[in-house]
Amino acid sequence: MNIQLIRNATLVVHYAGKKFLIDPFLAEKGTYPPFPNSLRQNQNNPLVSLPASIDKVVKNIDAVIVTHLHLDHWDNTAKEVLPKDIKIFVQNEVDAKAVRNDGFQNVEVLQEDSIYEDIKLTKTKGEHGRGEILKLAGEVCGVVFEHPKEKTLYVAGDTVWYKAVQEVIETHTPEIIVVNGGDNQFLQGGSLVMGKEDIYEVYKAAPNAKIISVHMEAVNHWTLSRAELKSFIKEKGISSTILVPNDGESYSF
Repeated sequence: MNIQLIRNATLVVHYAGKKFLIDPFLAEKGTYPPFPNSLRQNQNNPLVSLPASIDKVVKNIDAVIVTHLHLDHWDNTAKEVLPKDIKIFVQNEVDAKAVRNDGFQNVEVLQEDSIYEDIKLTKTKGEHGRGEILKLAGEVCGVVFEHPKEKTLYVAGDTVWYKAVQEVIETHTPEIIVVNGGDNQFLQGGSLVMGKEDIYEVYKAAPNAKIISVHMEAVNHWTLSRAELKSFIKEKGISSTILVPNDGESYSF
């Protein structure tokens, strides 16, 4: 497999001969207003440009996975540029209806035993924060990819560390794990996605896996920088296990 971070949580994943686009957030830098009640109210989203042209990002995509419909995972530009007949996987019927209303015709709700070609896709649970903020944040999911000729890949999505993430790791023993690690927050309510301590818990649950931290420094409410995370994992002696890619960077496994 090859995993390329485009920007934020947007990934291009080559897996078992298929090319997946995950959580496309494709607008030009500064297109959208900042998320309210959070840091950097003077900076529009996305904070950074795409590392490649949109045409290059979406070229020859076989299927799209949208873990939830927040703007920084499924934006207006993605809706405009993606072919309306492309295969799109979503987390539930509510999201499926919304994506169909955007004009897409080939939308499927992920299950715990979905099959795309000969790739098994398993929808996983996530919690987009802790406590009261969950009511505002709404439902999210992750996905596990499995194929006899590939390592098992777990894309956790917008979730903090909690028991269901540990259960996915115990059940599927993924060798590659992608976490959304910017510790994004509003001014109240705490972490919406993983911070450095959450990522360390993932490492402790899967010490032999490679862990890739994305969703960093791309939208205004991030609080954990790449530099801070790299310093943290260096102190823990796990820099070879936890990877912190720049936008556009890719890894093959």
